[in-house]
Amino acid sequence: MHAEALQEPLTGAIEGDESVFGDYRKGERGWGAGGKVLVMGIVQRNGQVKGFPIPARKAAEVINPVCAHTTPGSLYNTDDWQAYASLWVQGDHIVVPKEKGRPKGRDHINGIEGFWSYAKNWLNPYRGVPRKYFHLYLAEICYRFNHRKQDLKPLAANVATQNNRHRHQTHFGPVRPGITKYFMEPRTAACQRLGKL
Repeated sequence: MHAEALQEPLTGAIEGDESVFGDYRKGERGWGAGGKVLVMGIVQRNGQVKGFPIPARKAAEVINPVCAHTTPGSLYNTDDWQAYASLWVQGDHIVVPKEKGRPKGRDHINGIEGFWSYAKNWLNPYRGVPRKYFHLYLAEICYRFNHRKQDLKPLAANVATQNNRHRHQTHFGPVRPGITKYFMEPRTAACQRLGKL
């Protein structure tokens, strides 16, 4: 999944938006709520998506990942938050004004909004994710979203066979006959040999 972040930069018509991830808490909602993770996302229309946890909702924190993962000269579609105002330097910039949460006119950022819905629905069964592992969950969600039209079973089977091939090796090399063998075999086989099962 780390190869997902190393893909070619996005190009063409690009949508960008930021969102808040976290469990429901009483009190403030949205950007003012504590304990939430801020995420910047960019999606190429009818293409790939990339998501990045950001430390704060500041212009530099939002613009830097966009510039790093897109090619200059792209067409950027964003909401009317002032942090995106400098995107005209990177390429063409279309501001999508919203009224009561809905875009006015023909321009939209439905692709990234759809990804936010996909990501939050995918994370919902977990009922919370540790903050220090959130970037890994986000990377998996981006991978699944980017490959949602493909069958992931062959990939999982390939990973399983690779793990099976390497299971008889330790960090220090192949298993040597003797005592190390007992540490590498499954628990049930060791227990059966010792007569404890």
